Formats: sequence, C-alpha cells, structure tokens
Amino acid sequence: MKLIHLTDIHLTAAGSTIGGRDPRINFERALADILKHHHDAELLVITGDLTDCGDRADYDWLKARLDRFPIPARLCIGNHDRRATFLSVFPDYTGPGGFAQGTHDTAAGRCLFLDTAEPDTHAGRYCEPRQAWLEARLREHPGPFLLFMHHNPMPTHIASTDDIMLLDDVAFRRIVGRHRDKIRHIFFGHCHIPLAGSVSGVPVSSLRGTNHASYPDFTETDVTSAADLPEAYGVVFLGDDYVTVHMVEFGYAGPIRNEDSPDYRAPALDIAGR
Repeated sequence: MKLIHLTDIHLTAAGSTIGGRDPRINFERALADILKHHHDAELLVITGDLTDCGDRADYDWLKARLDRFPIPARLCIGNHDRRATFLSVFPDYTGPGGFAQGTHDTAAGRCLFLDTAEPDTHAGRYCEPRQAWLEARLREHPGPFLLFMHHNPMPTHIASTDDIMLLDDVAFRRIVGRHRDKIRHIFFGHCHIPLAGSVSGVPVSSLRGTNHASYPDFTETDVTSAADLPEAYGVVFLGDDYVTVHMVEFGYAGPIRNEDSPDYRAPALDIAGR
C-alpha cells in the first residue's frame, strides 16, 4: 500500500504569502506532483495547520479542492486551525466531545486521526477525554494501526520547538506503550523539519511542510529558525512487515543526475577492497 503524508500547508487568501512563498500555489504544486508520480496512492493525509489563520474561506477552498482530487483525503487540525470553524466546513470529522477525531480503514491497517489542538496556544494538548477516545479505539480493534497527529509527541531537543510540543506527551506515550504491538507507525507535523525516532517503541516520522521550512538550530532558545529549503511532502510504502517513508522535495528546482550523466562523478569501486 502507498499513502501520501502532507503537513503544515498553512493556506492563506489567494495571493498572500508566508516567507515570500504562496501557500495556495505550493499546495497546488504538491497535488500536481503527487498525481504525476503517485496517482496510485490509496490515501492522502494532511496532519494539521491546514490554514494559517483558521479562516473559513480557507477551509471552504480546501474542501472544494479536495473534493476534486482523485485520491481520498483525510485531515487533522493543528495549532493554526480553529476547531469550530473547521468542523463547520468538515462536519464529518466531528467526534465525541466535539473534537476532530476519527478513523479510516486502509489495506495497511486502521488509521486514527487525533486532535491535538488547544485554543489560545500553539502548544498541543491531549486531555483525558481525548486520551479515553484513543484508548477505546486501540482496545476495540485488533489492529494494526497508523496514528496521525499534528504536534510532536516527543522532544526534539530544539528549545523553541519543544515549548510548543504536545504538553501531554508522557500520558500519550503511556497509551502508545500499552498498545505498541498494534501500532505500526505514528505520523506528525508541526515542526516543519524532517524527523524520525520512536515513541514507546513505536516508530514516528515527520517532514517539512508544503510551504515554508524551519531549520534545526539547537542554539536558538526563543524563536524557531527558518530556511529557504525546498517544499516537501511524504510518500509512505507499507508492506506486510515493513514501513518505508520518503520525503519528496517537490520544491527543488535544480538538476537531478544519474550515473549516466556526463558530469556525474561516482567514486571508483575498488573490487579488491584496497
């Protein structure tokens, strides 16, 4: 099975830019690249920060665009989103307690879409009602599961990023640990940098967004650092006993060379091992 992971698309009004980049244009470029190279994907998931300001017009535009897209799409919300506004446009995502959580079955397992947003803060929360929902979903089905969420569920050790990470991370990781044998992978966004690791023994990964990028500056303690790195999306291959995750930098505009290119200089292979 193949699925596509996008995150932090940060839609704005037509013509508006963030960091000199137009989020709508870059989102369209990502979709076009996906259709060109990965039209056989079973599912596309966007893990939050669907808009930059939570404006209804952005959600209306996104819904109309995804309704025309041939690959089924599922969404999570992030700290830049507004839950009530999102649910007014995407009412099918309304879960118990009014949170935007849900499930979707695929050939590789049951996907769970988590709501880690909290009003009036960029940090993430996963309160007791949301924890109870996750625990119940993991108990009621034999799995395997794929989890999708916005906020990073473990420290990045970048101070400014970890100030706004999932603040209920320990409780979340305890739930994951109780069900680790059922969970194949956890996908998240929020950080705008490629990340990989594990949470209670379960592999996790994240990537750059489709518009602006951050940079892992471990010396900066107050604000996140940005860089003019290529926009990206993820391509995930899931077999019976493996998960492979790629970050495709569709925003890269330079040449792509292969070994037959005249200027390609691969190191000579010393068969004798010298």
